[in-house]
Amino acid sequence: MTWLLVAGFVLCAAINLPGHLSYDSVMQLNEGRRGFYANWHPPMMSWLLGVFDWIWPGTALFTLFDMALFFGSLGALLYLSSPARGGGGAREARDGGGAAKFNAAFVVLALMLLTPQVLLYQGIVWKDVLFANLAIAGFVTLAVAGEKWERRRLRFGLLFVAVLFLSVAALVRQNGGVVLPAAVLAVAWLGWKQSTAQKIRATFLYGVGALFGAAILVIAIHAALALRIPGDPSPAVGFRLLQFYDLIGAIKTKPSLELPYLEDDDTDLEHLMRTDGVALYTPERNDTLAQSARLQHAYFQSPEETIPEEWRHLIAAHTGLYLRVRTEIFRWIVLTPDPPACRPVYSGVDGPANIRAKLGLKKRFDARDAALDFYAKRFMGTPILSHAFFIMLALASLVFLFARRSPADIALAFMLLSTLAFTASFFVISIACDYRYLYFLDLATMTAMFHLSLDWRSAWAALRD
Repeated sequence: MTWLLVAGFVLCAAINLPGHLSYDSVMQLNEGRRGFYANWHPPMMSWLLGVFDWIWPGTALFTLFDMALFFGSLGALLYLSSPARGGGGAREARDGGGAAKFNAAFVVLALMLLTPQVLLYQGIVWKDVLFANLAIAGFVTLAVAGEKWERRRLRFGLLFVAVLFLSVAALVRQNGGVVLPAAVLAVAWLGWKQSTAQKIRATFLYGVGALFGAAILVIAIHAALALRIPGDPSPAVGFRLLQFYDLIGAIKTKPSLELPYLEDDDTDLEHLMRTDGVALYTPERNDTLAQSARLQHAYFQSPEETIPEEWRHLIAAHTGLYLRVRTEIFRWIVLTPDPPACRPVYSGVDGPANIRAKLGLKKRFDARDAALDFYAKRFMGTPILSHAFFIMLALASLVFLFARRSPADIALAFMLLSTLAFTASFFVISIACDYRYLYFLDLATMTAMFHLSLDWRSAWAALRD
Protein backbone atom coordinates (compact mmCIF):
# COMPACT_ATOMS: atom_id res chain seq x y z
CA MET A 1 0.00 0.00 0.00
CA THR A 2 2.79 2.42 0.91
CA TRP A 3 4.53 1.83 -2.38
CA LEU A 4 1.36 2.73 -4.28
CA LEU A 5 1.05 5.98 -2.35
CA VAL A 6 4.71 6.87 -2.99
CA ALA A 7 4.37 5.91 -6.65
CA GLY A 8 1.28 8.11 -6.92
CA PHE A 9 3.17 11.09 -5.49
CA VAL A 10 6.16 10.53 -7.80
CA LEU A 11 3.91 10.13 -10.85
CA CYS A 12 1.88 13.22 -9.98
CA ALA A 13 5.05 15.27 -9.56
CA ALA A 14 6.68 13.91 -12.72
CA ILE A 15 3.76 14.72 -15.03
CA ASN A 16 2.91 18.12 -13.54
CA LEU A 17 6.06 19.91 -12.37
CA PRO A 18 6.81 22.79 -12.39
CA GLY A 19 3.02 23.23 -12.24
CA HIS A 20 0.16 24.58 -14.30
CA LEU A 21 -0.50 28.32 -14.06
CA SER A 22 -3.62 30.17 -15.15
CA TYR A 23 -4.18 33.94 -15.16
CA ASP A 24 -4.81 33.99 -11.39
CA SER A 25 -1.70 31.89 -10.70
CA VAL A 26 0.56 34.20 -12.70
CA MET A 27 -0.82 37.30 -11.03
CA GLN A 28 -0.39 35.81 -7.55
CA LEU A 29 3.17 34.68 -8.28
CA ASN A 30 3.94 38.22 -9.41
CA GLU A 31 2.46 39.61 -6.18
CA GLY A 32 4.48 37.14 -4.12
CA ARG A 33 7.71 38.04 -5.85
CA ARG A 34 7.07 41.79 -5.46
CA GLY A 35 5.91 41.51 -1.86
CA PHE A 36 2.80 43.63 -2.46
CA TYR A 37 -0.68 42.19 -2.77
CA ALA A 38 -3.79 43.27 -4.63
CA ASN A 39 -7.12 43.10 -2.83
CA TRP A 40 -8.85 40.71 -5.22
CA HIS A 41 -7.36 37.50 -3.80
CA PRO A 42 -6.50 36.79 -0.15
CA PRO A 43 -2.78 37.59 0.15
CA MET A 44 -1.79 34.33 1.89
CA MET A 45 -1.52 32.38 -1.37
CA SER A 46 0.62 35.11 -2.95
CA TRP A 47 2.84 35.28 0.13
CA LEU A 48 3.46 31.52 0.12
CA LEU A 49 4.25 31.60 -3.59
CA GLY A 50 6.72 34.39 -2.88
CA VAL A 51 8.41 32.43 -0.08
CA PHE A 52 8.89 29.29 -2.18
CA ASP A 53 9.90 31.38 -5.20
CA TRP A 54 12.60 33.05 -3.06
CA ILE A 55 13.97 29.64 -2.08
CA TRP A 56 13.74 28.16 -5.59
CA PRO A 57 12.59 30.51 -8.39
CA GLY A 58 9.37 29.41 -10.04
CA THR A 59 6.52 27.28 -8.79
CA ALA A 60 8.06 23.79 -8.70
CA LEU A 61 8.90 23.87 -4.98
CA PHE A 62 5.49 25.30 -4.08
CA THR A 63 3.79 22.59 -6.14
CA LEU A 64 5.79 19.86 -4.38
CA PHE A 65 4.81 21.34 -1.01
CA ASP A 66 1.16 21.46 -2.06
CA MET A 67 1.22 17.84 -3.20
CA ALA A 68 3.04 16.73 -0.05
CA LEU A 69 0.21 18.09 2.11
CA PHE A 70 -2.32 15.81 0.43
CA PHE A 71 -0.21 12.70 -0.05
CA GLY A 72 1.21 13.11 3.45
CA SER A 73 -2.35 13.18 4.81
CA LEU A 74 -3.14 9.89 3.08
CA GLY A 75 0.11 8.47 4.45
CA ALA A 76 -0.87 9.51 7.99
CA LEU A 77 -4.21 7.71 7.65
CA LEU A 78 -2.40 4.63 6.37
CA TYR A 79 -0.03 4.82 9.35
CA LEU A 80 -2.94 4.92 11.79
CA SER A 81 -4.51 1.81 10.28
CA SER A 82 -1.31 -0.25 10.27
CA PRO A 83 -1.57 -3.30 12.57
CA ALA A 84 2.10 -2.83 13.47
CA ARG A 85 1.17 0.59 14.89
CA GLY A 86 -1.76 -0.74 16.87
CA GLY A 87 -4.27 0.89 14.56
CA GLY A 88 -7.86 -0.08 13.94
CA GLY A 89 -6.83 -3.05 11.80
CA ALA A 90 -5.06 -5.06 14.51
CA ARG A 91 -8.05 -7.27 15.22
CA GLU A 92 -8.68 -7.92 11.52
CA ALA A 93 -5.04 -8.89 11.02
CA ARG A 94 -5.37 -11.55 13.71
CA ASP A 95 -8.57 -13.06 12.38
CA GLY A 96 -7.63 -12.90 8.70
CA GLY A 97 -9.57 -9.74 7.80
CA GLY A 98 -6.48 -7.59 7.36
CA ALA A 99 -5.90 -8.72 3.77
CA ALA A 100 -9.47 -7.92 2.76
CA LYS A 101 -9.20 -4.56 4.47
CA PHE A 102 -6.07 -3.54 2.63
CA ASN A 103 -7.31 -4.95 -0.68
CA ALA A 104 -10.32 -2.65 -0.44
CA ALA A 105 -8.13 0.32 0.48
CA PHE A 106 -5.74 -0.53 -2.36
CA VAL A 107 -8.58 -0.37 -4.87
CA VAL A 108 -9.93 2.90 -3.45
CA LEU A 109 -6.48 4.50 -3.45
CA ALA A 110 -5.74 3.35 -7.01
CA LEU A 111 -9.03 4.79 -8.24
CA MET A 112 -8.35 8.07 -6.41
CA LEU A 113 -4.95 8.41 -8.05
CA LEU A 114 -6.54 8.02 -11.48
CA THR A 115 -9.06 10.82 -11.03
CA PRO A 116 -8.37 14.26 -12.53
CA GLN A 117 -8.83 15.71 -9.02
CA VAL A 118 -5.57 14.02 -8.00
CA LEU A 119 -3.64 13.28 -11.18
CA LEU A 120 -4.04 16.78 -12.67
CA TYR A 121 -5.42 19.17 -10.06
CA GLN A 122 -2.61 18.50 -7.60
CA GLY A 123 -0.26 20.10 -10.11
CA ILE A 124 -2.31 23.25 -10.67
CA VAL A 125 -1.15 26.37 -8.83
CA TRP A 126 -4.56 27.47 -7.56
CA LYS A 127 -5.63 28.68 -4.14
CA ASP A 128 -8.53 26.23 -4.36
CA VAL A 129 -6.08 23.31 -4.42
CA LEU A 130 -3.93 24.75 -1.64
CA PHE A 131 -7.00 25.42 0.51
CA ALA A 132 -8.26 21.85 0.07
CA ASN A 133 -4.87 20.31 0.85
CA LEU A 134 -4.31 22.49 3.93
CA ALA A 135 -7.80 21.80 5.30
CA ILE A 136 -7.46 18.04 4.76
CA ALA A 137 -4.00 18.06 6.35
CA GLY A 138 -5.42 19.93 9.34
CA PHE A 139 -8.28 17.50 9.97
CA VAL A 140 -6.06 14.45 9.39
CA THR A 141 -3.61 15.87 11.94
CA LEU A 142 -6.56 16.13 14.35
CA ALA A 143 -7.30 12.48 13.58
CA VAL A 144 -3.74 11.46 14.49
CA ALA A 145 -3.92 13.58 17.67
CA GLY A 146 -7.14 11.82 18.66
CA GLU A 147 -5.63 8.38 18.16
CA LYS A 148 -2.45 9.32 20.08
CA TRP A 149 -4.25 11.25 22.82
CA GLU A 150 -2.58 9.44 25.70
CA ARG A 151 0.84 10.84 24.67
CA ARG A 152 0.50 14.32 26.13
CA ARG A 153 3.36 16.14 24.40
CA LEU A 154 2.57 14.59 21.03
CA ARG A 155 -1.11 15.43 21.49
CA PHE A 156 -0.53 19.13 22.07
CA GLY A 157 2.06 19.33 19.33
CA LEU A 158 -0.33 17.76 16.82
CA LEU A 159 -3.20 19.99 17.94
CA PHE A 160 -1.03 23.05 17.36
CA VAL A 161 -0.02 21.84 13.88
CA ALA A 162 -3.65 21.08 13.05
CA VAL A 163 -4.83 24.54 14.13
CA LEU A 164 -1.95 26.11 12.16
CA PHE A 165 -2.87 24.23 8.97
CA LEU A 166 -6.54 25.12 9.32
CA SER A 167 -5.83 28.77 10.15
CA VAL A 168 -3.67 29.15 7.06
CA ALA A 169 -6.40 27.40 5.03
CA ALA A 170 -8.91 29.94 6.34
CA LEU A 171 -6.66 32.73 5.04
CA VAL A 172 -6.21 31.21 1.58
CA ARG A 173 -9.85 31.52 0.44
CA GLN A 174 -12.38 34.29 1.06
CA ASN A 175 -14.86 31.80 2.58
CA GLY A 176 -12.22 29.43 3.94
CA GLY A 177 -13.02 30.38 7.52
CA VAL A 178 -15.98 27.98 7.54
CA VAL A 179 -13.55 25.14 8.32
CA LEU A 180 -12.64 26.63 11.70
CA PRO A 181 -15.98 26.12 13.55
CA ALA A 182 -15.96 22.47 12.45
CA ALA A 183 -12.38 22.07 13.67
CA VAL A 184 -13.20 23.64 17.05
CA LEU A 185 -16.15 21.28 17.48
CA ALA A 186 -13.98 18.32 16.50
CA VAL A 187 -11.36 19.24 19.12
CA ALA A 188 -14.07 19.71 21.76
CA TRP A 189 -15.60 16.33 20.90
CA LEU A 190 -12.18 14.65 21.12
CA GLY A 191 -11.66 16.28 24.51
CA TRP A 192 -14.99 14.84 25.68
CA LYS A 193 -14.40 11.39 24.21
CA GLN A 194 -10.83 10.95 25.44
CA SER A 195 -11.24 12.30 28.97
CA THR A 196 -12.00 9.79 31.67
CA ALA A 197 -13.00 12.42 34.27
CA GLN A 198 -14.30 15.99 34.24
CA LYS A 199 -15.53 15.56 30.67
CA ILE A 200 -17.40 18.88 30.55
CA ARG A 201 -14.34 20.78 31.73
CA ALA A 202 -12.11 19.02 29.19
CA THR A 203 -14.57 19.69 26.38
CA PHE A 204 -14.75 23.37 27.26
CA LEU A 205 -10.99 23.82 27.64
CA TYR A 206 -10.05 22.07 24.41
CA GLY A 207 -12.80 23.77 22.42
CA VAL A 208 -11.99 27.24 23.75
CA GLY A 209 -8.27 26.61 23.33
CA ALA A 210 -8.73 25.66 19.69
CA LEU A 211 -11.01 28.66 19.12
CA PHE A 212 -8.64 31.19 20.64
CA GLY A 213 -5.60 29.61 19.03
CA ALA A 214 -7.14 29.79 15.57
CA ALA A 215 -8.45 33.32 16.15
CA ILE A 216 -5.04 34.60 17.27
CA LEU A 217 -3.26 32.99 14.31
CA VAL A 218 -5.77 34.21 11.73
CA ILE A 219 -5.91 37.77 13.07
CA ALA A 220 -2.15 38.08 13.50
CA ILE A 221 -1.25 36.67 10.08
CA HIS A 222 -3.96 38.65 8.28
CA ALA A 223 -2.89 41.88 10.01
CA ALA A 224 0.72 41.33 9.00
CA LEU A 225 -0.14 40.60 5.36
CA ALA A 226 -2.64 43.48 5.18
CA LEU A 227 0.26 45.87 5.72
CA ARG A 228 1.45 44.92 2.24
CA ILE A 229 -1.88 45.68 0.54
CA PRO A 230 -1.89 49.21 -0.95
CA GLY A 231 -5.14 51.03 -0.24
CA ASP A 232 -8.14 49.54 1.56
CA PRO A 233 -7.39 45.93 2.65
CA SER A 234 -11.06 45.08 3.28
CA PRO A 235 -12.92 42.67 0.95
CA ALA A 236 -15.56 45.35 0.20
CA VAL A 237 -14.43 45.75 -3.43
CA GLY A 238 -15.08 42.13 -4.32
CA PHE A 239 -18.31 42.02 -2.34
CA ARG A 240 -19.64 45.09 -4.16
CA LEU A 241 -19.13 43.27 -7.47
CA LEU A 242 -21.18 40.34 -6.11
CA GLN A 243 -23.96 42.74 -5.11
CA PHE A 244 -23.94 44.31 -8.59
CA TYR A 245 -24.21 40.84 -10.15
CA ASP A 246 -27.16 39.92 -7.89
CA LEU A 247 -29.01 43.13 -8.72
CA ILE A 248 -28.74 42.58 -12.47
CA GLY A 249 -29.87 38.98 -12.00
CA ALA A 250 -32.91 40.24 -10.08
CA ILE A 251 -33.75 42.73 -12.84
CA LYS A 252 -33.51 40.03 -15.49
CA THR A 253 -35.74 37.72 -13.44
CA LYS A 254 -38.25 40.49 -12.73
CA PRO A 255 -37.96 43.38 -15.25
CA SER A 256 -40.52 45.49 -13.36
CA LEU A 257 -38.35 45.52 -10.22
CA GLU A 258 -37.95 49.03 -8.81
CA LEU A 259 -34.48 50.19 -7.69
CA PRO A 260 -35.18 53.17 -5.41
CA TYR A 261 -31.58 53.93 -4.43
CA LEU A 262 -30.28 53.83 -7.99
CA GLU A 263 -33.25 55.87 -9.20
CA ASP A 264 -32.26 58.58 -6.73
CA ASP A 265 -28.46 58.43 -7.01
CA ASP A 266 -27.49 57.10 -10.45
CA THR A 267 -30.13 56.86 -13.18
CA ASP A 268 -27.49 56.32 -15.88
CA LEU A 269 -26.20 53.17 -14.18
CA GLU A 270 -29.75 51.95 -13.60
CA HIS A 271 -30.54 52.34 -17.30
CA LEU A 272 -27.40 50.44 -18.32
CA MET A 273 -28.15 47.67 -15.85
CA ARG A 274 -31.62 47.25 -17.37
CA THR A 275 -30.27 47.24 -20.94
CA ASP A 276 -26.66 46.07 -21.31
CA GLY A 277 -26.63 44.27 -17.97
CA VAL A 278 -29.78 42.23 -18.60
CA ALA A 279 -28.63 41.35 -22.12
CA LEU A 280 -25.25 40.10 -20.88
CA TYR A 281 -26.31 38.48 -17.60
CA THR A 282 -26.00 34.72 -17.15
CA PRO A 283 -26.13 32.64 -13.93
CA GLU A 284 -23.11 30.77 -15.27
CA ARG A 285 -20.65 33.58 -14.41
CA ASN A 286 -20.35 37.34 -14.00
CA ASP A 287 -17.48 37.80 -16.47
CA THR A 288 -19.90 38.43 -19.33
CA LEU A 289 -20.85 41.81 -17.80
CA ALA A 290 -17.35 43.09 -18.59
CA GLN A 291 -18.21 42.94 -22.30
CA SER A 292 -20.01 46.29 -21.95
CA ALA A 293 -17.40 49.00 -21.48
CA ARG A 294 -20.01 51.64 -20.73
CA LEU A 295 -21.65 49.45 -18.07
CA GLN A 296 -18.27 48.89 -16.42
CA HIS A 297 -17.45 52.60 -16.54
CA ALA A 298 -20.79 53.54 -14.98
CA TYR A 299 -20.36 50.87 -12.30
CA PHE A 300 -16.96 52.19 -11.22
CA GLN A 301 -18.16 55.80 -11.30
CA SER A 302 -21.29 55.20 -9.23
CA PRO A 303 -21.48 56.38 -5.57
CA GLU A 304 -19.74 53.85 -3.36
CA GLU A 305 -22.72 53.07 -1.09
CA THR A 306 -25.50 53.04 -3.69
CA ILE A 307 -25.10 49.43 -4.86
CA PRO A 308 -24.69 47.97 -1.32
CA GLU A 309 -27.79 49.87 -0.17
CA GLU A 310 -29.78 48.68 -3.18
CA TRP A 311 -28.64 45.10 -2.58
CA ARG A 312 -29.69 45.18 1.07
CA HIS A 313 -33.06 46.62 0.01
CA LEU A 314 -33.43 43.75 -2.48
CA ILE A 315 -32.94 41.16 0.25
CA ALA A 316 -35.23 42.90 2.73
CA ALA A 317 -38.07 43.87 0.37
CA HIS A 318 -37.83 41.09 -2.25
CA THR A 319 -36.47 38.12 -0.33
CA GLY A 320 -38.14 35.54 -2.56
CA LEU A 321 -36.72 37.13 -5.69
CA TYR A 322 -33.23 37.25 -4.20
CA LEU A 323 -33.46 33.56 -3.26
CA ARG A 324 -34.62 32.64 -6.77
CA VAL A 325 -31.63 34.42 -8.29
CA ARG A 326 -29.15 32.86 -5.90
CA THR A 327 -30.69 29.39 -6.24
CA GLU A 328 -30.13 29.41 -9.99
CA ILE A 329 -26.51 30.57 -9.55
CA PHE A 330 -25.97 27.90 -6.88
CA ARG A 331 -27.45 25.25 -9.19
CA TRP A 332 -24.78 26.06 -11.73
CA ILE A 333 -21.88 25.64 -9.31
CA VAL A 334 -23.16 22.43 -7.71
CA LEU A 335 -24.73 20.65 -10.68
CA THR A 336 -22.55 22.19 -13.46
CA PRO A 337 -25.29 21.67 -16.10
CA ASP A 338 -22.84 22.64 -18.86
CA PRO A 339 -19.50 21.02 -17.85
CA PRO A 340 -17.27 22.72 -20.47
CA ALA A 341 -18.66 26.13 -19.50
CA CYS A 342 -17.65 25.48 -15.87
CA ARG A 343 -14.03 24.80 -16.85
CA PRO A 344 -13.32 21.55 -14.99
CA VAL A 345 -9.97 21.00 -16.72
CA TYR A 346 -6.90 23.21 -16.98
CA SER A 347 -3.29 22.54 -17.95
CA GLY A 348 -0.34 24.55 -19.20
CA VAL A 349 0.80 28.10 -18.46
CA ASP A 350 -1.04 31.24 -19.52
CA GLY A 351 -1.55 34.79 -18.29
CA PRO A 352 -0.79 38.41 -19.21
CA ALA A 353 2.22 38.46 -21.53
CA ASN A 354 3.88 41.42 -19.78
CA ILE A 355 3.61 39.77 -16.34
CA ARG A 356 4.87 36.44 -17.69
CA ALA A 357 7.84 38.21 -19.23
CA LYS A 358 8.72 39.84 -15.88
CA LEU A 359 8.51 36.44 -14.18
CA GLY A 360 10.50 34.65 -16.87
CA LEU A 361 7.53 32.42 -17.78
CA LYS A 362 6.71 31.31 -21.30
CA LYS A 363 3.22 30.48 -22.46
CA ARG A 364 2.97 26.70 -22.42
CA PHE A 365 0.67 24.02 -23.76
CA ASP A 366 3.01 21.23 -24.81
CA ALA A 367 2.39 17.57 -25.58
CA ARG A 368 2.30 16.68 -21.88
CA ASP A 369 -0.26 19.37 -21.14
CA ALA A 370 -2.34 18.27 -24.13
CA ALA A 371 -2.26 14.65 -22.94
CA LEU A 372 -3.38 15.64 -19.44
CA ASP A 373 -6.11 17.84 -20.92
CA PHE A 374 -7.32 15.01 -23.16
CA TYR A 375 -7.29 12.48 -20.30
CA ALA A 376 -9.13 14.71 -17.81
CA LYS A 377 -11.79 15.71 -20.32
CA ARG A 378 -12.76 12.04 -20.75
CA PHE A 379 -14.35 12.34 -17.29
CA MET A 380 -16.53 15.32 -18.15
CA GLY A 381 -20.20 14.42 -17.85
CA THR A 382 -19.43 11.41 -15.61
CA PRO A 383 -19.90 11.11 -11.82
CA ILE A 384 -16.14 11.56 -11.32
CA LEU A 385 -16.44 15.25 -12.26
CA SER A 386 -19.75 15.82 -10.50
CA HIS A 387 -20.02 17.72 -7.23
CA ALA A 388 -23.55 16.34 -6.71
CA PHE A 389 -22.12 12.81 -6.79
CA PHE A 390 -19.52 13.70 -4.17
CA ILE A 391 -22.16 15.31 -1.95
CA MET A 392 -24.01 11.99 -1.90
CA LEU A 393 -20.79 10.12 -1.13
CA ALA A 394 -19.97 12.59 1.65
CA LEU A 395 -23.38 12.11 3.26
CA ALA A 396 -23.03 8.31 3.06
CA SER A 397 -19.52 8.50 4.56
CA LEU A 398 -20.82 10.63 7.44
CA VAL A 399 -23.25 7.88 8.38
CA PHE A 400 -20.43 5.34 8.72
CA LEU A 401 -18.06 7.74 10.48
CA PHE A 402 -20.59 8.75 13.13
CA ALA A 403 -21.70 5.15 13.55
CA ARG A 404 -18.19 3.96 14.42
CA ARG A 405 -17.01 7.17 16.14
CA SER A 406 -13.35 6.39 16.65
CA PRO A 407 -11.23 9.50 17.33
CA ALA A 408 -10.06 9.55 13.71
CA ASP A 409 -13.65 9.09 12.52
CA ILE A 410 -14.75 12.13 14.52
CA ALA A 411 -12.05 14.34 13.00
CA LEU A 412 -12.86 13.25 9.46
CA ALA A 413 -16.60 13.51 10.03
CA PHE A 414 -16.19 17.15 10.99
CA MET A 415 -13.97 17.58 7.94
CA LEU A 416 -16.89 16.42 5.77
CA LEU A 417 -19.29 18.68 7.65
CA SER A 418 -16.95 21.59 6.94
CA THR A 419 -16.95 20.70 3.23
CA LEU A 420 -20.75 20.78 3.20
CA ALA A 421 -20.74 24.14 5.00
CA PHE A 422 -18.11 25.40 2.56
CA THR A 423 -20.28 24.28 -0.35
CA ALA A 424 -23.37 25.91 1.14
CA SER A 425 -21.52 29.23 1.53
CA PHE A 426 -21.43 29.53 -2.26
CA PHE A 427 -25.19 30.01 -2.22
CA VAL A 428 -24.40 33.55 -1.03
CA ILE A 429 -21.06 34.35 -2.64
CA SER A 430 -20.83 32.48 -5.94
CA ILE A 431 -20.29 34.59 -9.08
CA ALA A 432 -19.14 31.77 -11.39
CA CYS A 433 -19.57 28.01 -11.78
CA ASP A 434 -15.87 27.14 -12.10
CA TYR A 435 -15.46 23.51 -11.04
CA ARG A 436 -12.37 24.24 -8.96
CA TYR A 437 -14.35 26.30 -6.45
CA LEU A 438 -15.76 23.12 -4.84
CA TYR A 439 -12.57 21.10 -5.23
CA PHE A 440 -12.38 20.74 -1.44
CA LEU A 441 -15.67 18.83 -1.48
CA ASP A 442 -14.40 16.23 -3.96
CA LEU A 443 -10.97 15.75 -2.40
CA ALA A 444 -12.17 15.61 1.22
CA THR A 445 -14.82 13.04 0.31
CA MET A 446 -12.24 10.82 -1.38
CA THR A 447 -9.97 11.15 1.66
CA ALA A 448 -12.77 10.08 4.01
CA MET A 449 -13.63 7.13 1.77
CA PHE A 450 -9.99 6.03 1.75
CA HIS A 451 -9.99 6.18 5.56
CA LEU A 452 -13.16 4.08 5.76
CA SER A 453 -11.82 1.56 3.25
CA LEU A 454 -8.80 0.92 5.48
CA ASP A 455 -11.13 -0.77 7.99
CA TRP A 456 -14.48 -1.07 6.25
CA ARG A 457 -15.51 -4.21 8.16
CA SER A 458 -15.61 -2.44 11.53
CA ALA A 459 -17.41 0.54 9.99
CA TRP A 460 -20.05 -1.76 8.52
CA ALA A 461 -20.38 -3.64 11.82
CA ALA A 462 -20.79 -0.37 13.73
CA LEU A 463 -23.54 0.74 11.33
CA ARG A 464 -25.42 -2.57 11.74
CA ASP A 465 -25.12 -2.39 15.51
